[in-house]
Amino acid sequence: MNKPINHFSTRIWLVLIMLTMLTFAIGEEVAQGKAVMLSVLAIAFIKGQLIANYFMGLRYVSWLWRGIIMGYFVVVGGMVAIAYLL
Repeated sequence: MNKPINHFSTRIWLVLIMLTMLTFAIGEEVAQGKAVMLSVLAIAFIKGQLIANYFMGLRYVSWLWRGIIMGYFVVVGGMVAIAYLL
């Protein structure tokens, strides 16, 4: 007997793949600068949230845990931005 396919997870995975390709294209084709760095970090933040919510199951937990993970993404992204600007 075949297991049912979770099409929603597949769609999220495809969105993650497309965002990864977009990030690569921006990094390879667009000139360097603060706007490019911020757009790549924003995409990374979105990808992190998608992974945390749908593949780590944080979509169903309290806002405290989701806030901790979101805060982690903001802190790490902020450190990357500071390192880039230095």
